[in-house]
Amino acid sequence: MLSGMAEPRWKERYRIRTVDARKALSVVRRGSRVFVGSGCAEPVLLVGALADRDDVADVEVLHIMTIGEAPYARAAQEGRFRHNAFFIGSNVREAVAAGQADYTPVFLSEIPALFRTRRLPLDVALVSTTPPDAHGFCSLGVSVDVVMSAVDAAEVVVAEVNPTMPRTHGAGFIHVDDIDFFVPNPKPILEIPIPESGAVSATIGKFCADLVPHGATLQLGIGEIPNAVLASLSAKTDLGLHSEMISDGVVDLIESGVINCRRKSFHPGKAVTSFCMGSRRLYNFVNDNPFFEFLPTEVVNDPFVIARNDRMISINSALQVDLTGQVCADSIGTRFYSGIGGQVDFIRGAARSKDGRSVLALPSTAKGDTLSRIVPVLTEGAGVVTTRGDVHTVVTEYGVAELKGRTIRERTLALISIAHPKFRDELLAAAKQRHFVTVDQIPWPQGGKPYPAEFESTETFKGVEIRFRPIKPSDERLLREFFYSHSADTVYQRYHAPLKSLSPQQIQQLCTLDYDQQMAIVGFTREGETEKMAAVARYALDRSTGLAEVAFTIHDNLQCRGIGTWLLDRLIRIARPRGIRGFVGYVLASNVRMLNLFHRSGFPVSSALEQGIYTVTIRFPEGPSLA
Repeated sequence: MLSGMAEPRWKERYRIRTVDARKALSVVRRGSRVFVGSGCAEPVLLVGALADRDDVADVEVLHIMTIGEAPYARAAQEGRFRHNAFFIGSNVREAVAAGQADYTPVFLSEIPALFRTRRLPLDVALVSTTPPDAHGFCSLGVSVDVVMSAVDAAEVVVAEVNPTMPRTHGAGFIHVDDIDFFVPNPKPILEIPIPESGAVSATIGKFCADLVPHGATLQLGIGEIPNAVLASLSAKTDLGLHSEMISDGVVDLIESGVINCRRKSFHPGKAVTSFCMGSRRLYNFVNDNPFFEFLPTEVVNDPFVIARNDRMISINSALQVDLTGQVCADSIGTRFYSGIGGQVDFIRGAARSKDGRSVLALPSTAKGDTLSRIVPVLTEGAGVVTTRGDVHTVVTEYGVAELKGRTIRERTLALISIAHPKFRDELLAAAKQRHFVTVDQIPWPQGGKPYPAEFESTETFKGVEIRFRPIKPSDERLLREFFYSHSADTVYQRYHAPLKSLSPQQIQQLCTLDYDQQMAIVGFTREGETEKMAAVARYALDRSTGLAEVAFTIHDNLQCRGIGTWLLDRLIRIARPRGIRGFVGYVLASNVRMLNLFHRSGFPVSSALEQGIYTVTIRFPEGPSLA
């Protein structure tokens, strides 16, 4: 303090209002409604002191998820306290299930309005803050979220002042004058362990990461799958953050420059969030770091604000998805498990974003692979958090199902294809029974391999970008459109007959493969959100010879660009490690380009002509192959 300068008035008020927990909590009366700060910013000292009050009754305790103890929710507290959860954490789950605590389903973005409009008037808000800075401002630190609205709306505000709380930038500052009591607590704020990603989560994470374009803005949560997604993003560039919460996984990506927020269209240069949960490393990283902007939930989770971020990618979790695309994320049957949270806020925000996408990621099974999370219908009593009209993309460890703009039949096929293989037959039988698919829909091949995402790639041919991937059962419409786009000459060269159409059964057989003895690589071009099939190359193994029959079709407008050469090389690289000894193709004598394609393969080629059709055989040498 400069010589001769008077001490700021707020310091005296701070000293006077600094009391012990018992004194501060004397403001809680019978029938009070008390808000408790969120997540790892739970004011644990105040919570413990509140639960020790034996002279109160009918006190309602509200909060979104907290990480510490919840002694007010114990059965022994019945009559004195009753908890009301906006999001059910593990510390209150049993109390809610037993009917000893309540659950209020609500979008996270709408909770602040409940307080500010006094639909849920608050008597007391118990929060954690930093000590006041030189100007008398305390920071809410790691949890601004709905806490700021509770501070604004409560009759009395009690702050647990913690020197280990990070001072975060944004809109989470409260002046000493706006706080009624201060209770010091020197113990470190709560931390949560960083979950390790298992093989399933790692696979899901890679699938999700592949859906994230360079320059995207991300929203994701906490847990194995979000961490696995973050771990798979190291090859991306110029990513941004606009997420209700962040965890440790973002630190490495920010330090490496992958997340820099430079290309954000809203709040460029800033990682926008409302709370964080994690380790001390994360807290030290956000402390006094102007890269982060901690804003209230009503801003961060507002779908119209979210939509202002171009290329917004939201990645959330689910407990169950039915075959029509309905998503349950807050209950297991009639048992409430978590909450609506911010899932719908971000799904709808991402849907309105330019080039945005929402993703729901979940393991295909639960309880040791005994239950499928992809189900014919949601379990009785399960709540629909995200409607079938909101869902864009669903991901499991078996692949990616695109649902946006798809019919019920197409959704059903896409979702069964990413279900665990042991449940696909019963899912298909249930779908037939409900007329979600036709009764003659062919089953998935038994003993096939999982969807081989490693064969996905994007290539450019004379200025035309084509995305290649293995074919999926849900590609029936695209394959049908591809067939009808052919010239009569292309149809004849491919099928050796003047076909006018392909039957539904033929289309199904061409799209439903085992990815082992059968493989098809399809290429797609895209204009905006319109995707068109541009090329198909496939093989089918004949076990008796060890050779696989191959066939190629390139769209008329894209021929003579080297696409066929690339596809033949790709099929060879897939087939040889699988023990396939060579390829056989049946080519019209007039199809000179296809004959030349086989002869340029780089392997020994033989051919025999019969009735105007060449049987062309490519034999692979024995020994190791270049996969």
